[in-house]
Amino acid sequence: MRDMQRGMIAVAAPSLTVVFGLLRGLRLGILGMLIASGLAAPATFYSASAQQAARPAFDHFSTGFPLDGAHRSLSCESCHTGGQFVALPNRCTDCHNNLRAPGKPLRHIPTTANCDACHVTSSWTRVRYDHSAVSGACTSCHNGSAARGKPATHITTSSTCDTCHVTTNWTSVRFDHSAVTGSCATCHNGRTATGKPANHITTSAGCDACHVTSTWTNVRFDHSAVTGSCATCHNGTAAAGKPPNHIATSAGCDSCHVPTSWTNVRFDHAAVTGSCASCHNGSSATGKPPTHIATSAGCDSCHVTTSWTNVRFDHAAVTGSCATCHNGTAATGKPPTHIATSSGCDSCHVTTSWTNVRFDHSAVTGSCATCHNGTTATGKPPTHIASANTCDDCHLTTNWTTVRVDHSAVTGTCSSCHNGTAATGKPAFHIATSGQCSDCHSTLAWIPANFNHDSVTGSCATCHNGTTATGKPATHFQTSLQCDECHTTTSWVTVRYVHGGGGYPGDHRTRLDCTACHTTNAQQVTWSNAAYQPECAACHANDYRSEPHKKYETPTTVRYTVSELRDCSGACHIYTDSGMTTIKERRNSNHRVTDGGFD
Repeated sequence: MRDMQRGMIAVAAPSLTVVFGLLRGLRLGILGMLIASGLAAPATFYSASAQQAARPAFDHFSTGFPLDGAHRSLSCESCHTGGQFVALPNRCTDCHNNLRAPGKPLRHIPTTANCDACHVTSSWTRVRYDHSAVSGACTSCHNGSAARGKPATHITTSSTCDTCHVTTNWTSVRFDHSAVTGSCATCHNGRTATGKPANHITTSAGCDACHVTSTWTNVRFDHSAVTGSCATCHNGTAAAGKPPNHIATSAGCDSCHVPTSWTNVRFDHAAVTGSCASCHNGSSATGKPPTHIATSAGCDSCHVTTSWTNVRFDHAAVTGSCATCHNGTAATGKPPTHIATSSGCDSCHVTTSWTNVRFDHSAVTGSCATCHNGTTATGKPPTHIASANTCDDCHLTTNWTTVRVDHSAVTGTCSSCHNGTAATGKPAFHIATSGQCSDCHSTLAWIPANFNHDSVTGSCATCHNGTTATGKPATHFQTSLQCDECHTTTSWVTVRYVHGGGGYPGDHRTRLDCTACHTTNAQQVTWSNAAYQPECAACHANDYRSEPHKKYETPTTVRYTVSELRDCSGACHIYTDSGMTTIKERRNSNHRVTDGGFD
């Protein structure tokens, strides 16, 4: 509304001067007339009551300065002094300057802006605040008196508020550590801001003694700032503590270690609280070697610290058996030739005389051959049957020469023993074979034998000669061939023989009996027409028929002779004439040897 009023004033400003002049002349004229008529006196013309009665006749809003708020109850002369009605100032500060009217109080916010920039005349305490009109620093008002200032928990700083804060969003802070005047701990105390964690190193030094604000985790550590002992931090939580294999001690770290070189240790056994074995256990420090005697006694039971190798030995401290030490490593053990046994040394030996032995076979864990191997004790003689080294498979310990032979214990072949020397071998009339006895014979019963022709090395006739085994009968086909040329071992009566030459072709192989050609039951063939051998006509000349075998029919019919067609499977063409230059009908291999019939 005020903006609209100001706009109206700006538009009406040239004409208002004229209006106010006219009003002033009119007022003076009326005043003179009243005074002349005696109706009014000059002293009472401006009385408040008269002005109050006359005021409704004039709209003060038309002047551009409406009378609202506290201005309504003021008399006209409070502002229009000396009868001046035009060209009066209209800003609050022109009157409210502590001269004409009360002005800004001493604790008012520093500003050059007009009052109505924040206040409204209708309600002076109702303020529309605008920080842009303030001319002073934030602390001019925000000092805890004029306005709320820094809280007690605020970071210690001499910088102005707007170094970090913005007026549009007070909680949005652009923080700058360079503006802080106090130490880190002033804020980083666990209340105002995050402080030292519970596991922080014990120290009274300021944070920046080790940390840098640009990178908090980049620490330049200085042990001189630490107030606690080494173990205060080096406890396995805040920092690495004593490793599990550390020497047992209640002394402080610096009793042996120096911070400049942790591995450079000035060792002091007086600080050790445990026994020798607390450290000398093979982890923290060298312990008993694997070859050490089994004992639960403390190191100093035998050893002295001044000379570790100077040992005062006491068998009473040994917890293990003899073999615990006398195992060939810690001390001399059983020699390689010793009888295999799991019994303790004192089962046979006595400590007073080691070579005086009371022998007991029941303590032996190995087989007979463990000792009876020809080295420790008498073993198998060279002529012994090839067998496993379990002597008691055949022999009795009560009588070594009484033997119960068990072929299952024999590791060699039958012929290893059955060679005619160690034991009975093959007789002279035995079938020639390279096979082992067990190929046909069994150890349970030597006869009958399970015969297998596969192991026979000789020919069939070597055995099948009518003496060793059944030979060819008298009616057998007379031949010098071996039996297996025609017979098989799986079926003797099934004969298979394949003629290798061309003289036995085609259906001759299946339709003819051997004696059809071998008429004398002998390997030699007797030809019925020997002049034509080995051609077909040698057997089939008497079967030849000339009628179907024409040679030509002009000038007369002439037929082929047997001699011309002795090879029945050849060509017998029919020619056009006796010149036999032009073939009338071709007949090639009309009688094939593979045909079932010859027609």
